[in-house]
Amino acid sequence: MKKKVFVIVGQTATGKSALAVKLAKKVNGEVISADSRQVYKGLDIGTGKISKKEMSGITHHLIDVATPKKRFTVVEYKKLADKKIEDIIARGKTPIICGGTGFYVDAVVKGILLPEVPPNSKLRKQLSLQSEVELLEILRTLDKTRASNIDPRNKIRIIRAIEIAKYLGKVPPITQGSPVYEFIKIGLHLPPEMLKKKVAKRVTGMFKDGLEKEIEKLKKSGVSDKRLRELGFEYWQPTEERVVNETLKYAKRQMTWFKRDKQILWFTSVSASYAYTISR
Repeated sequence: MKKKVFVIVGQTATGKSALAVKLAKKVNGEVISADSRQVYKGLDIGTGKISKKEMSGITHHLIDVATPKKRFTVVEYKKLADKKIEDIIARGKTPIICGGTGFYVDAVVKGILLPEVPPNSKLRKQLSLQSEVELLEILRTLDKTRASNIDPRNKIRIIRAIEIAKYLGKVPPITQGSPVYEFIKIGLHLPPEMLKKKVAKRVTGMFKDGLEKEIEKLKKSGVSDKRLRELGFEYWQPTEERVVNETLKYAKRQMTWFKRDKQILWFTSVSASYAYTISR
């Protein structure tokens, strides 16, 4: 009988972290974060990172495990997450994967096997001078299939795809292994107007809590302007209006990604009582 692993996904600001804590208390669980930016130390306010108080005594993993000065890859994430799941289960507890980075979640849950291609700093530097449109055209000449299904606005991912294609000759198709665990997938969503209000409230809170000071602190620690731009719109010349608009665009992309997975059980985040039923 396969061991049970819970997975809580969904758009930003829908209450995933709070539900993960409640569920962990019910099932003797520990939480594994699946957020591509909360892995970085110092990116607290801009990423909405859960606080010690909000953790309510529940152990959380894969938060603050990398320096923001260097890129942390999905390959690195998968290795750490796989080990954490094994460790949690070995101690008689239940793993709960929680986060909104779909690629991170799928890498673990679907057993995706990813090519281990070393970074090419010289190539990255050259490509960073190109626009998204120009980069997409370069990728298209190398691998039409990958160019057709990649996010055309995600410059970092396009550059990585070009890097892989040049190293291997093409971007290999993503393959999946057989799931080792029984993954119970829970998706949270909110009606558009409610989500918009929650995002606006969260962003206002970010600025009140010192987002701009957090950015200055990152700069003083040696994080370059170029790297700040890569870390997301919250960390590059942020204004409340821009961060709200970009967050809502990101939320749409999150939902597009997760909706492809027909195994996710979707619920509105205002009615989370199902967590107690599904955990039995």
